[in-house]
Amino acid sequence: MSELVAKRGAGVAPKQALFLVFRIGGERYALQAVEVAEVLPRLPLKPIAQAPHWVAGVFAYRGTVVPVIDVGALTFGLAAEARTSTRLVLVHYQPDATLPAQLLGLILEQATDTLRCHPAQFQPYGLDNRQAPYLGPVRKDAQGLLQWVRVADLLDAQVRALLFPSPPLDPSLLEDRA
Repeated sequence: MSELVAKRGAGVAPKQALFLVFRIGGERYALQAVEVAEVLPRLPLKPIAQAPHWVAGVFAYRGTVVPVIDVGALTFGLAAEARTSTRLVLVHYQPDATLPAQLLGLILEQATDTLRCHPAQFQPYGLDNRQAPYLGPVRKDAQGLLQWVRVADLLDAQVRALLFPSPPLDPSLLEDRA
């Protein structure tokens, strides 16, 4: 009986989360792993005309065309280097909880490590960076600062409308123009 009381009194350990760690230049960033659908090698992409420079293109994935952005180019204007550790990471993009999640590809450098920690270890860094709302709080560890990237905040309304038109384009309407 005393063993049961001791277990109850021990409390519940804080729930840890898994993060995929990547780099942009020399800086470390992390995505929460529950947002990641799949990690792929870097694949050839079809460019999208008149898209922002950080929209890397599209590719076909299991019968669906998936848009891809280069997170380094989005954040600092530096395209990801073609390294063996550069990955195409598919994430569940859902900017609004009332809409279904859609696949979005992210080109990420050195996306080969994971970290398990409590999300509360990430703390606000004191800046209101409205130009990059996807850059969330930071966590200090032995390697320096690690910044959380929030997938839902990656695209502004204009780019979201370009990559994920609502309602989706109807191919039959294109045939009528011919």
